[in-house]
Amino acid sequence: MSELAPLALTFSDDQAEAYDRVAAELLAMGVDLAEGTTEPRGEGKSSVLAVVGKAGSGKTMLLASLYKALAAAGVDLVSGDYEPKRRKDRRTLAILAPTNKAASVLRMRGVPATTIHRILYTPVYDPQYEKIAEWLTGQGPRPVVEGLTDLALDRAHAFYQTVASIPGALAAAGLRGSDFIKGWKRREEPLDVGFVDESSMLDERQLDDLREIFPTLVLFGDPAQLAPVGLSGEMVFNRLGESRKLTLSRIHRQTQDNPILDLAHALGDPGLGFDQFERMVEEVARRDERVVWAERVDADLMARSPVLVWRNATRIRLITAFRAAQGAPEDALLPGEPLICDGIELPLKHRKKRIDLEARGLIKGAQVIYLGPGTKPGFAKLHVVGAEDPQISAASIIKIERPDEEEPFIATAAVMGAAFLHGAAVTIHKAQGSQWDTVQVFAPDLYAAAAAGRSESGVALWKRLAYVAITRAENRLMWVVRNRLARPLQPLTVADLKPLSVPLSLSLQESGG
Repeated sequence: MSELAPLALTFSDDQAEAYDRVAAELLAMGVDLAEGTTEPRGEGKSSVLAVVGKAGSGKTMLLASLYKALAAAGVDLVSGDYEPKRRKDRRTLAILAPTNKAASVLRMRGVPATTIHRILYTPVYDPQYEKIAEWLTGQGPRPVVEGLTDLALDRAHAFYQTVASIPGALAAAGLRGSDFIKGWKRREEPLDVGFVDESSMLDERQLDDLREIFPTLVLFGDPAQLAPVGLSGEMVFNRLGESRKLTLSRIHRQTQDNPILDLAHALGDPGLGFDQFERMVEEVARRDERVVWAERVDADLMARSPVLVWRNATRIRLITAFRAAQGAPEDALLPGEPLICDGIELPLKHRKKRIDLEARGLIKGAQVIYLGPGTKPGFAKLHVVGAEDPQISAASIIKIERPDEEEPFIATAAVMGAAFLHGAAVTIHKAQGSQWDTVQVFAPDLYAAAAAGRSESGVALWKRLAYVAITRAENRLMWVVRNRLARPLQPLTVADLKPLSVPLSLSLQESGG
């Protein structure tokens, strides 16, 4: 059996039904999963399906199984790593997520995902170095490249045999990512099949963009999460007809005996009040170490796993306390401080530079670690969490907000470029799509949401917030019940941040020229 052949998985009935329904849709579009064969894509056909279910219902397992079946049928993967020239007789698949972190969660589970932004744009490769990529991926002969020795090519080949990463292989040959990719342009030609994870985060414009590119689109999403701002509590898949939605209602056996998911699913009880839920958390914490009833916030964890809050005022207070506990000066950042990208501050005439920044992973909501000042004024060296090639240098506007002050302090001030807020605490809305090994949830904010009596799509807002926050935890949940911060036990560090390849340099000049 091929290494990429479908695994012998034990599906629940609703998973098996969803698999068969997606397979039937693909068959109508010329991809036969049962026979492992493909036909050229027919023109004019289009299809959108949604697979929805709560955490633990097996959406990722189903997505991974479908990916393996498509690969076994000979469908080519389009990824953020390297996109070879299209062949007319080959079918393609792209697996997408709204954020770098969400894509990296899938990649760690063996599913080669990339971001939506990265697929909306296509890279412009240096023709000389593209020959190396074609050779490594089996699309061309071993090249002769001016300035590169046979030994350097051998190193690239040996790296690629161990880790199938084009950026990593080029780095092993002594090339930078910016040598290979000279720029980006909006994708003009459509692709083929697209799988979109965390589709509850999509807005209508993103869905329209994806429908232009992918004739066959399958959305995977959780209806219990928070809807994007502006969609009035609805997810884009709710607007599809019921016949286009496949619902996974059974919690899969591999996720049973998981106290974190048990707590998340308990929130589905309409009669459950906040106080009852807290007693439930406290009781679970007594018997299972995966749930912690915490009297204070852990400052060490905040460096890599932000505290999840509801209110902006809480977020700013916790960040201020974190920086003070770490001994950070008021007018500068320490290497190792976490940041969140707050968007790109560029005029419209610099569209090409915006595309370059976004394609490298600096999209709104991206998690970033500050590594130190760049070599040019206003530039910062950054590690983009979850990006395929994470270490970059970019013109940066880093804002440090302070309690009771309207204007933030600007720690790094390029005239224009990528804007950042501090990331030691983030709102639960911005945490959607991300996961961390251990998650701290600031319970006093959820109590405030419960006291406010607000609801979203007929569900108490505090329950939606709690559900999203809890399901961000992969292995351990800390339910923080007091507005206190424990002193850090170790200084900030960047030693844990391993680059995939050598750092990339983003040539965004301060002058904007």
